[in-house]
Amino acid sequence: MKYISPNKLKLILLMFFGTGIWGIGMGLFTNFFYLTSLGVINICLGGFVGWIFLTQKPRSKDKRKK
Repeated sequence: MKYISPNKLKLILLMFFGTGIWGIGMGLFTNFFYLTSLGVINICLGGFVGWIFLTQKPRSKDKRKK
């Protein structure tokens, strides 16, 4: 998988978790199932991005080493 900078991954992670929590909260408060389900999907995507962030190998300084 292509290397993605950690700052970009952190931003995407926060966006997924933030919108997921917001979607679950609004879906439960207003009783709309689709908002709740989309919030759960966003939480799952945030978990996937977090897994990529934690398991990604650091970029090597020497491009000749492969």
